[in-house]
Amino acid sequence: MLFRSHMGRTMSVIVGSGEYTYRVEEGWAKLPPGYEMNDIGGVGVDRQDRVYVFHRGAHPMLVFDREGNFLRSWGDGIFSRPHGVHIAPDDSIYCTDDGDHSVRKCTLEGKVLLTLGIPGRPAPKGSGEPFNRCTHTALSPQGDIYVSDGYGNSRIHKYSPDGKLLFSWGETGTDPGQFNLPHNISCDADGWVYVADRENHRIQVFDGNGRFETQWHNMHRPSGMYMPPGKCPICYIGEIGPYLASNRGMPNLGPRISIVDNSGKLLARLGKVPSAGVEPGQFLSPHGMCVDSRGDLYVGEVALTAWPSLFPSVPVPRPLRCLQKFTRLRPGA
Repeated sequence: MLFRSHMGRTMSVIVGSGEYTYRVEEGWAKLPPGYEMNDIGGVGVDRQDRVYVFHRGAHPMLVFDREGNFLRSWGDGIFSRPHGVHIAPDDSIYCTDDGDHSVRKCTLEGKVLLTLGIPGRPAPKGSGEPFNRCTHTALSPQGDIYVSDGYGNSRIHKYSPDGKLLFSWGETGTDPGQFNLPHNISCDADGWVYVADRENHRIQVFDGNGRFETQWHNMHRPSGMYMPPGKCPICYIGEIGPYLASNRGMPNLGPRISIVDNSGKLLARLGKVPSAGVEPGQFLSPHGMCVDSRGDLYVGEVALTAWPSLFPSVPVPRPLRCLQKFTRLRPGA
């Protein structure tokens, strides 16, 4: 659901439904002169509700406070193609770079603490060895590191906290335990591992040893995924819409955000029916998400990459919005 409501003298866009209703904060991120924001691979939030935007351009990590004020940037000369961000309970930040086939664990100020993979040296495509265009990371309750190795491999790798490869699982296919572009990964407080199996249109759930447990459907090309810390978490799923000429712009396929419980039951959806767009509350290609301590949602998009597939006859507009903040509205507030 999407509608406009009067808030004082301004018009606010309201999206979602029930307990998961949000106000779109237009123009939230305030960039300093000379900065721009390009396709966003990932978004994370630390314990002080500072927001980390991992984008594909100069100053790849942009840091804001929760009001959208710019704090700092870092990462120049380090990253090739930002793809995913995961902030650990100790406020270290895992940055997945599918352009140079690596994962870097950093401090919140950008100091590299650990590197997984050999930057710039991909494993052979389809070999199952880490990495060939890895996509995202997650941490187990014990601190083990899961990496989804999605574009060039159909594989999940599990590492010890100090970076030793423990084991891997998965192969290309459509059966349980097989993948067709594992694009994102999360882990909950009970150790269950959730994999966004994008081109199979599903989330697969595994135990910590890679044993298949169940799968969720009722989604279209799940690309982004976020689970807040804790037991029985809510899962936010960023779905990208269809790109084929025959179904482009058709209703009920995205792009959108779906909010589900930890059994996969749909709780709410954000986004406008029937199609993609650039109005507040609409999406082009939701790719990275996070939720702060107040329940506010931040969505980063690879809008520049998606535009030619969504609107092939329209030149890409510049600038093009790639980040939105959604303030959660509590019932009775």
